[in-house]
Amino acid sequence: MTEGYCVKCRTKREMTGATAVTLKNGKPATKGSCPTCSTTMFRIGKG
Repeated sequence: MTEGYCVKCRTKREMTGATAVTLKNGKPATKGSCPTCSTTMFRIGKG
């Protein structure tokens, strides 16, 4: 799994349901959700 920063919990957590996405500027990113609070999380770059 991919680790990302949750702004609601203010800590790094493992993303659940992580999927690879491409941003508008063409950069790769990973989108998932926080397992604790279910907030959407992003990690820019290859995950």
